[in-house]
Amino acid sequence: MPSVPDALILCGGAGLRLRSVTGTAPKAMADVAGRPFLELLLRQLSRHGFRHTILAVGYQKEMIRSRFRDRILGLSLEYSAETQPLGTGGALRRAADLVQTENLLVMNGDSYTDADLNRLVTVHRQAAADVSIVVVPADGRIDCGSVLLDGNGSIGSFSEKAASCKTPFVNAGIYVMSRSLLYEIPPGVEVSLERELLPRWLQNGKTIKGFICSGRCTDIGTPERYRLAQELLASAETDTHEVGGEIRP
Repeated sequence: MPSVPDALILCGGAGLRLRSVTGTAPKAMADVAGRPFLELLLRQLSRHGFRHTILAVGYQKEMIRSRFRDRILGLSLEYSAETQPLGTGGALRRAADLVQTENLLVMNGDSYTDADLNRLVTVHRQAAADVSIVVVPADGRIDCGSVLLDGNGSIGSFSEKAASCKTPFVNAGIYVMSRSLLYEIPPGVEVSLERELLPRWLQNGKTIKGFICSGRCTDIGTPERYRLAQELLASAETDTHEVGGEIRP
C-alpha cells in the first residue's frame, strides 16, 4: 500500500442556508477570497503531499467537475457521485471502491482547519486507531459537535451539535479512518457519519482517537460565518502558482 493515504472530500451539499449569498452554486464552490472554497482544501492536501483525492459530489456535481476536472495542484481527482442524498456516511460508503489505500483521510467540504495532516496520519498509524479525528478548542460555540477525551487521547463520547457545549474540544471535520470501516456502512442508505456512525463505532468498541489542533475551525455554513471566512481565510493556502494552465505548488 502507498505510504500516503488517499484523501476524500465530502462536497455534495447544496448549502441551502447560503443561497442568499451563493445563489444555486453548491456550498463547496462558494467564493472565498476570490476562489472556490473547495480549492482551498485541495491546496491544503497538495501542500501536505497527498496525490490521489476523491470528491464525493452530489448537488450541482457537474459544476465541480467542470472546474477541477481530473487533475489540479499535482492531485489526481476522481469523482464519486450520489444520485440521491446519502448523508456524510452514505457518501463515504458509495466512494469505498475508489479508495486504494489502507487508510483514508476524510475532510468536510465546508470547513478549513490548518492542521498538520502528515502528523495526523503518522499518529493515527502509531496508535493503530480505527478512526482519528482532528479536534480544536470549543471557543464558546454551541452549534458544534463536541467530544470528550480521556487521559490517553481516546474519545469517550460524542455530542453532535448539542444545545450546550460543555467540553473543551469540538470536532473539526477532518478524519483518518481505516478503509475497512467504509464497508461496515450499509450501501445506498442515507446515514450521518457524525450523528450515527461515529457514536455507533465507539459503542461497538472501535478505537477512536482525538488529534488536538490548537488552531480554529473556520466553516461557511451560514451567511454570517461565510462573511467571517472571507477575512480569516484571505491569505490561507496562497503559496501556489499557475503553470501551463494548471495550478501547482
